[in-house]
This record gives sequence, structure tokens and C-alpha cells, in this order.
Amino acid sequence: MDFTYTETQDMLRDTLARFLADTYDFETRKKMIDSAEGRDPGIWRALANDLGILSAPFSEAQGGLGGGALENMIMMEELGKVIAIEPYLQTVVIGGGALKAAGGALADAVIPEIIAGNAIIAFAYAEPQGRYDLANLRTTAKKDGAGYVLNGHKGVVYAAPWATHLLVTARTGGNQRDRDGVELFLVDAKSAGITRRDYPTVDGSRASEIYFENVALPAEALLPGGIDLVEKVVDEAAVAVCGEACGVTRKLHEGTLDYSKQRQQFGQPIGRFQVLQHRMADMFLEVEQIMSMTLMATLKLDLPAAERKAMVSLAKAKVSRSAKFVGQNAIQTHGGIGITQELAIGHYFKRATMIESQFGSADWHLDRYEQLTLPGAA
Repeated sequence: MDFTYTETQDMLRDTLARFLADTYDFETRKKMIDSAEGRDPGIWRALANDLGILSAPFSEAQGGLGGGALENMIMMEELGKVIAIEPYLQTVVIGGGALKAAGGALADAVIPEIIAGNAIIAFAYAEPQGRYDLANLRTTAKKDGAGYVLNGHKGVVYAAPWATHLLVTARTGGNQRDRDGVELFLVDAKSAGITRRDYPTVDGSRASEIYFENVALPAEALLPGGIDLVEKVVDEAAVAVCGEACGVTRKLHEGTLDYSKQRQQFGQPIGRFQVLQHRMADMFLEVEQIMSMTLMATLKLDLPAAERKAMVSLAKAKVSRSAKFVGQNAIQTHGGIGITQELAIGHYFKRATMIESQFGSADWHLDRYEQLTLPGAA
């Protein structure tokens, strides 16, 4: 099978890589994180208007470049290399992916705003009791005339402090863990009845606890598709995070390799020690393996649901374990300096640690893979 990227895909990668090299160095990122807003809005505007990066996975009819999941993977890998805090995952991959799948007037209205950089979407799906069960919801959207009334609590909503819209999972019927009755709504972030508690995350981003109290939603806020749409969106997000992990782990390996050539011990660079040479080789192999696994899962996203889920879980389980392996070996090689705020490697390690469990841990995905593929396991 030919895994060569197209000329357009290579152009997108090179364009984003050059831009990030010029504007997203480690010290600049630190200043953005430490600022009151936690980011530089000008970066997002430049990605939209100067580079057209936000249009990559959308159809030409929607004003995009006609790409899809593979373009998202490429963009996420480059963003991972600089541990970017931009809400590409939340807005383009998750928000844009949900709207593309749902279609209709709402998609026609909001997708051009995403492409233009005017809309930022935060995915409000996680609840304290839910863990990785997407159907375990206490948040409700009860019918009220033509629309709905939303009540509930969502935790660790990445990018919510910056969001113009919230993509919210809520229960319109059924019991707390039933698949039936789970729906997805696109909510104006400024709607009356929404309360946020914002905070910085360990990996340098911003997130919120969000409380909905009698939030009135119009009928058109509902994205048709139910739990199947939610699962599709989360699988696409998981694979995109795998793409980000490829960039993060590659930089962890490169940074550790460079350090092993500079750090002197017993009158020679520590990289000359055989045990560390083996460690560098093992880290490199993990990076290459997850690149292949991520590409495989990306190309399988259009398969029927059961096959898609199996391939996504296989890739995410491998990526979660590899991110842990590469990150821990990077820190062990650097020693105590590796976890300081002043050294970039510690920030890459924090992001790798978050990726381990984002959208499902290795154990959870291996269990799902087993249930989907082994006879009699379900």
C-alpha cells in the first residue's frame, strides 16, 4: 500500500511547520501560558486567515480544502511537536467533525465560522461519575415546547474559557447508563444559565467545570445522530490525539538524544554508554510504531462502527503505552532537571502523560478491543 502523502498534504504540513517554527518557540509558549488569557488569539487568527489551516478537513462546498481525517492527523502531529495550546482538536476535529457528520442548516452556518477563525468549540462530554462511558450521563435536556431545557454539570472541558460554542452531550430520555436517549447539542457559550469555573491544566492549556441551570435551547441546537454520532466523534478525536502523540514523542526522543550527547559523565558524553544507546533505540522504535498505528487507524475511520472502534482502540492502546514509555525514559535520562518548568522536556512529558488517558486509557481500549473482536468476549 502506498502511504505517500499527496502534494497538498505535504504543502499543508510544511506550511504549518514553518509557521510554528517562527512563532511558537518554547519561550513564546511559556509567555502565552502565563498570560491572563492563557493563549495568544493572534495565533488562531493567523492559522485561519493567513494559512487557511483550519479549512483543511472540510469540503470545498463548505469553503474548505476537501481533506478529512488524514489532514487532521498531519496538523495534529505538527501541533504536537510544539505542544501547541491552540484549540484545533476541540474546534476543528471534534466540533467540525460533529457538524460535518450531522449536516443541515446548523453545519452550514457554523463550519464557515470555524474556517474563518471566529468560532471556537469546546467539547463538554465528561462527567465525574462517567469515566470513559459516553452514555453515563446525569446531564439532561428535557423537551420544552419546540426546544429543550438543559441542566447538569460537565468536568474538565478543554478550551471552554475561550469557546464561543459548547458541544454538549445530554440525556433526553432513558436511564443514566442507557445508550438510548443520549443526544448531542451545540450550545451558545453565552447562553443564560451557564456558569463556568476556569482553571489551568497540568499540560499548559485551560479548561473549565461547567454548570447548566435551566439553559433554554432551540430545537435546531440538536445534532441528529444520538450515541452513534457521539462515539464517532470521540473515535475521531482519539485518533487525532494519537497524531499529536506522534509529534510529542518524537520531540521527547530528539530532546533526549541531544541531551545524551551533551551531558558529560566520567569524562565522556552519557550517550556513549551502551545502556543509554539501547534506551534511545527503544524510544525511537516506539515513536515509529505509533506513527504506523496512528496512520492505520486514521485510514480506518470510515469503516462500519464495530471495525472502526476496534482499530481506534488498538491504536490508542499502543499510543497510550508508548507515550508513557517514551516520556518516562526521557525524564529518567535527564534526571531531576527534566521535570523543571525551565526545560522544554518537562512540558512535553506533561502533555504525553495527559495523552495516556485522554479519550480512554490503554487498559480501557484493550478491553473494548477484546469485546469487539474476540469470540464470546462480549
